[in-house]
Order: sequence, then structure tokens, then C-alpha cells
Amino acid sequence: MRIFVTGATGFIGTALIPELIQAGHTVLGLTRSEEGAEKLRAAGAEVLNGNLEDLDSLRKGAADSEGVIHLAFSHDFSQFEKNAADERAAITALGEVLAGSDKPFVVTSGTAIAANVDGKPSTETSAISPWNPRSGLEATVKTFTERGVKTSIVRLAQIHDTRKQGLVPYFLAVTRAKGVSGYVGDGSNRFPAAHVSDTARLYRLAFEKAEAGAIYHAVDEEGVTTKAIAEAHGRGLGIPVVSIPPTEVEAHFGWLAMFANADMPSSSELTQKKLNWKPTGPGLIADLDAMDYTQE
Repeated sequence: MRIFVTGATGFIGTALIPELIQAGHTVLGLTRSEEGAEKLRAAGAEVLNGNLEDLDSLRKGAADSEGVIHLAFSHDFSQFEKNAADERAAITALGEVLAGSDKPFVVTSGTAIAANVDGKPSTETSAISPWNPRSGLEATVKTFTERGVKTSIVRLAQIHDTRKQGLVPYFLAVTRAKGVSGYVGDGSNRFPAAHVSDTARLYRLAFEKAEAGAIYHAVDEEGVTTKAIAEAHGRGLGIPVVSIPPTEVEAHFGWLAMFANADMPSSSELTQKKLNWKPTGPGLIADLDAMDYTQE
């Protein structure tokens, strides 16, 4: 099938394109730059010039394809609410084109959207947690499920390799700036994680399954503690690892404070059963330990 991929030159998109092509699909990738276009062509994909805020380019990509995988999201978390609003507008533009077509439409969300209860891992059926600015996107997707689109949602954990790890590099930037690797309180709060190669395979399986209304969790490790993450950074940089008192979280972490003390374990048990998806990549701490900390 010919698949339109937004965020095609991003972290996950770069892993997803060969995954799709090797499975016999063709890819139309969205990019805003000639550099991105060259990368897409080198990977064997077709190119569509545009970006997330250029809704006409999104509409064209959806119209010219047999299905869509939407990965793109602005990771400037200082404008989290604006970015979430832009994301919903992009989903709406894509969905309007696909309405009534019965085409697959895979949309990216986050496991942080799913509410945790009593410290238990969230699941694909958990209620939505309203604190997250992205919490409205899944309701937007659902409206197109009801309008004849085979929508599915992939909720991302901390997706990682030795170069990137979801939110974790932002914590590393704070660590470099402060000269200590910090965690909040006893550091027992947890982030779920999955390797980027496993995540790319999950997206392909979700697209090929094309089950309308499905929700999947890209989770291998249900919960890696923030203390373990801080300790890995401490080892890598050779600096002290310290506990940050709850009263000093905002001063130390800045905008990351909303995540620094969040306990967000998540399960993918249902996803693994429905898609026969078995993560095989290395764990988050293994990738953090294998990083080159001389490169900023």
C-alpha cells in the first residue's frame, strides 16, 4: 500500500520507513526541507513538501495515499498547549480527507495520557488523564472512527536508542547545566520505555491490522525509575547523583517539573496479544549506558 507518513524524517519515522518498505509498502514522506527530502529519497521514499501547520500539504498527502501514519509533533514543550492544539488541527485535516474511505489512519498519542490508578500500570483501556494538554487528541480521532475511517492510536512511552530517549534527553540537558544528576524524592516514580526498532514494527503492524478504534501501547519496560535514569546519567558524565526535594522541583527542573515527579508506568499486555508484537530491543538503561556522553 502507498502510505503517507508525517514526521517521516524524525526519530521514529527514520526507523519506520525501512520497516514499511521491507514489508512491501511504498512511502510518501512529509518534509519541510531539502535536506529532509534527500534523506527520504535515500531511504527509498517519495517526497511531499510541507509541514504540520501547512494543512493543505497534509490534505494532499492523505488524498494521494491508501492510508496515513501520523507521527509529527512539535517537541517544544515550552509551548505544549499550542502544540497540542496544532496537533488536533492536523488530525482533523487528515481525517476530513479520509472520512468515509475505510482507509487506515494510525495516530500517535502518549502513554502519559492514560491515567494510573493506585500505582498500577495504565493499560490500553484506562481512562484519559485530563492534566495532559494532548488529552483531547484521542477524542478527535474517535470522531473519525465514527465517520468511516479505520483509525488506530499508538501511545508512545519513552522511545529510545543510544541517541534519543523520549523526554530523557531534556533531563540530561538539565543535568549538564546543573552539574548534578537529579531525581525527585526517593526517585521511585517510573517512566515506561521501548526501543525505537520495536516501536517502528508496532506501527507497521497497527497499520496492517487496521482495526477501527484500536489503541496500542508502545511499551516494553513497564516502568523504569527516574532514580535509575539519573544514575545512568551520573555514570555517563561522572557527576554526583542527588535527590531533589519536592519543594525545589520547579526551580531545578523548570518546565520539566510537570514530568519529573510523575509516576507513569504502563502496560502493553493487550497490544502484544492483539498484534503478536514481542519487543526484542535493548532496555532504556542499557541504551543510556551505551551513549557517547562526550557528544551534546
